[in-house]
Formats: sequence, structure tokens, C-alpha cells
Amino acid sequence: MASKSGGRTPRPTFTDQEALLFHSQGRPGKLEVVATKADGDAARPFARLLARLAVPVLAIAEDESPSLRLYDQGQFVAIITNGTAILGLGNRGALAAKPVMEGKCVPLKRFADIDSIDLEVSSEDPDEIINCVKLLGKSWGGINLEDIKAPECFIIEQRLRELLDIPVFHDDQHGTAIIAAAGLINALQITGREINTTKVVCNGAGRRRDRLPRTFAPPSAFARKTSRCATPRA
Repeated sequence: MASKSGGRTPRPTFTDQEALLFHSQGRPGKLEVVATKADGDAARPFARLLARLAVPVLAIAEDESPSLRLYDQGQFVAIITNGTAILGLGNRGALAAKPVMEGKCVPLKRFADIDSIDLEVSSEDPDEIINCVKLLGKSWGGINLEDIKAPECFIIEQRLRELLDIPVFHDDQHGTAIIAAAGLINALQITGREINTTKVVCNGAGRRRDRLPRTFAPPSAFARKTSRCATPRA
């Protein structure tokens, strides 16, 4: 660990080779599938129960709602991207987004015990992505859209909200807005301001900007005190 300098501990630095080694050493990647029912010798008492899979099949065919408690659908989130806006790296393609999407699965499991799987869709056509997710939508309890460039991300999110009966979350919008709202609440408390008399400037007009004002307060109460501006790119 590096020594403290100026009262702060410097962040550790890693070489490109060390980063690649971290992802590839041992079992490659960051995810694995683990059975939730007993296996091996301990599974013998459950063999007859497992063999009667027709029972839950028929139950779900008659009424789909039991699938949430019979299987992992309600505990499973799909993290979906097409790789057109990966971190600060831009459009690098769907497969190049896989290390980031796997990384998103890890904190969901660690902090919320939510299982998730990354899905990299090789298309930049919003209609193709919407149709792909719509057809697979019954497999999960929620959708987390990630690193899809604007304005396609807005189109995809809105259409999937209309088509699916499960939550659709766009991390670049909603996740950033939640964090920014927490920071705003802190700032208001520290400075002794009131939300209804405070003017907020949102600098930027990308994926994150759209959700921020709506998260801070209802539009009718806050829209007049929110300014948006776009910073020209070099």
C-alpha cells in the first residue's frame, strides 16, 4: 500500500497487463452458475421431486404468476447493452462491452443478492434490440439497460416499458439521477437551502441529463427552476 500523502492515500495503479491478467487468471471472467438445489449424494432424496418437473410446468402454463416464486425469474435481472457507449470509450461493439457488463453483475449479487446475466446484443438498430429483449422478456424479473448511446437509449427504454410488464431500468439515466439527487439533497442540507427556491443547472444534453430534473422533483414543481445546457464537443 502506498504511503499517505497530503492526508490522502493515493489510488493504486495497475498496468494494462495486470488488468488483463486479473480478468483471465483462474476461472476466466467474473461470473459462474451455482445450483440452488442439492447435488451429488445429497441429491438422492430429491431425485423424485426433480423428476416431477411436469407439475410446475403445468402450473405455470395455467397461471404464469407462480413462476416468480417457483423459479429464479423474480430474482434474475438481465443487463443488456449493444456496446455503443461503453464507459468513456464510445462505440466499441457489443462483445467489447462484456467485461463491463459482467462487472455490473457483481455488485448486484454482493450488495443486493440479486442474480443477473449480461447480454450483449450485436445491433445498433433500436427496433432489433427492442424485439430481441421483448421476445426474451419473460425470462427475467427486470431489465437493466447499459451503455447504449443517445438517442437510441431513450427509444429502447420507452418502448420496452410499454411492451413488458417487468421493470425496465436504464442505468445511465436512472442510476446517475439517483446519485445526483442524493448529492443535491446533501448540498441543500449543508447550505441550508430549500428545493423549491433553488435553481439547478444540468450541464450536458446526453443520456444522463434527461432523467435528472424528473428525479429531483415533480416537473410541475421544479421544471421552471432547472436550466439545461449542452457543452459543444471539440
